[in-house]
Amino acid sequence: EEEWGTLMFFADFRGRGSGREGQTEKLAIFGPRRGRRGAQLKVMAAVETKVPNYFTGDSKPDEDDDQDEWGTKTLVLKPDELSYALGKKGMTRKKLAKSSGCIVEYVGYTVFMSGTREERTRAKEYLDWLFDQLKGPVYVDGWEERDDCTCVDVPQDCVGYVTGARRATLGKIEEEWGTLMFFADFRGRGSGREGQTEKLAIFGPRRGRRGAQLKVMAAVETKVPNYFTGDSKPDEDDDQDEWGTKTLVLKPDELSYALGKKGMTRKKLAKSSGCIVEYVGYTVFMSGTREERTRAKEYLDWLFDQLKGPVYVDGWEERDDCTCVDVPQDCVGYVTGARRATLGKIEEEWGTL
Repeated sequence: EEEWGTLMFFADFRGRGSGREGQTEKLAIFGPRRGRRGAQLKVMAAVETKVPNYFTGDSKPDEDDDQDEWGTKTLVLKPDELSYALGKKGMTRKKLAKSSGCIVEYVGYTVFMSGTREERTRAKEYLDWLFDQLKGPVYVDGWEERDDCTCVDVPQDCVGYVTGARRATLGKIEEEWGTLMFFADFRGRGSGREGQTEKLAIFGPRRGRRGAQLKVMAAVETKVPNYFTGDSKPDEDDDQDEWGTKTLVLKPDELSYALGKKGMTRKKLAKSSGCIVEYVGYTVFMSGTREERTRAKEYLDWLFDQLKGPVYVDGWEERDDCTCVDVPQDCVGYVTGARRATLGKIEEEWGTL
């Protein structure tokens, strides 16, 4: 219920006074369609663990409700394929679901992929690429025309650092941004390696891809300073685009303050503004809609203003992103907390500044 936002209980659908029939109980699942289907598949997976083939006994190797915009595609896996497609603590299954936008659940050895036709197609394609990695380089044809792919050139001597031990670094980025990432060969079968870079493919929704891309850029910049930011101007913005990126070059002491302990200041800037905020070297990248970028820059300016003295917010009454609370002076210290701990906890919980 918590995972899928549903209400579930065992119910009697035969009406009051009628006796129990058969060897089953009826579990009612209430909520939106996507949540109901996710919860239903979770229940089916649990039942299948206790009673093998209860739901999948009649499954064909590859089925799809292709005639329906919303439907389910199934695929029967081999035992060794299931283990790989599930991943440690189910992480591979989760990243498949998040990156494709599709509900992905394993019921016995059968993969159920539920969602729109486009989501099902993506989930199946991403699953195929996962298995392709076991055989060798993954070839992605026509990636330039895809609207779910971003490619990052990573220097060859940074590939291990970006990947991490047992793929730990890439895995964290995938988990944080809901993407699927792997090093791919975009030049086609049979062609040799070119240059001193490897191409990292990032699949998923636009916001997730951009967040993951900036994380990778930040990691590369740590190993090779100025690799991505060497040509950065002090203040740039894709102002002509509704969706774009604003950059701002910081001084070393400003970066430390804008990052915060364990990156908490950066995270609250991102959450409160709704903008993707990442530091690549000394450059702040703010990606999102024009409104989100404007807010992120404004909030960052206010953070620095606090170092100089009181912060003045003109016209706060007209803003749609501001709420004001009158706090008695003798309560200010209690509300703030030691070293701002109380306010910090509230900001973290509610995504505010």
